[in-house]
Amino acid sequence: MPPKTTKLITKRKKFIDVEIPMTRQKIELIADSAEQLKDRTIKLDLTRQLKGKSVEAIVKVFIENNKPVAHPIKIKLMPYFIRRMIRKRISYVEDSFTVPSQENMILIKPFLITRKRVSKAIRRTLRNKTKNWLSDYIAERKNNEIFNDILSNRLQKPLSLHLKKTYPLSLCEIRIIEVKRELQPNEIPKIKEKKPVKLEIEEGLDQFAEIEQEMIKKAEKEIKETQEKAANLDSKTSDSENAVEEANLESSESELIQPSETVVSESIEKKPKKERKSKKKSEEKAE
Repeated sequence: MPPKTTKLITKRKKFIDVEIPMTRQKIELIADSAEQLKDRTIKLDLTRQLKGKSVEAIVKVFIENNKPVAHPIKIKLMPYFIRRMIRKRISYVEDSFTVPSQENMILIKPFLITRKRVSKAIRRTLRNKTKNWLSDYIAERKNNEIFNDILSNRLQKPLSLHLKKTYPLSLCEIRIIEVKRELQPNEIPKIKEKKPVKLEIEEGLDQFAEIEQEMIKKAEKEIKETQEKAANLDSKTSDSENAVEEANLESSESELIQPSETVVSESIEKKPKKERKSKKKSEEKAE
């Protein structure tokens, strides 16, 4: 009798779509099922998406609602990008420390480049300020939010503005950020209560409104004073103009009266001469 042969039934592998919410795209991976993709890591080059900023990301596949979804666990800024940004006569500051977020313990390595060469004291203050600011920032957020803020530059910009008071920077980047381990419930930091900003804004608006009202009152007073001054000047100018016009009229009347008087005097003077001539003629005729 020939020996019995057993057939091995193997499942055919297929392409499975894996969503990456960080980049809003899908990647196809070969596997038998979605569960087989769990805990698999994928390396991504995000240089094109970040417009020339050379970043390499490592994402890990998790199963959510029976679908594979990849979340980032590490972001690394490439060394050649940093070498390209370094210039002569500058100083750079770097640090490495672990900070707990709301989910995991995270390793973070910031990298700063100053505009000019600075002393050790300034570099120390920059290092300490970055550590304090980043620890407060990460302790209040979850992993996905932190990674998205780094890729969209929403973390680096406020950090550079915060450090600008100490010394202005030409580059403020996170060189490496990586998820290390999960946190125990006791290790999760508590979110600090922030001061109500609305009340401060309302108080400031009230103060601005009072200042504006005072300015408006001052402007109205100045306008009234200028109008009164203008009215007084108009009355004075009108009185002076009237006086000038009266003087001109009197002078013109005197000029008109003077020639009439001269004519009358000349006529009075001329009358006796004619009478004399007429008397002489009458006497001659009599003779």
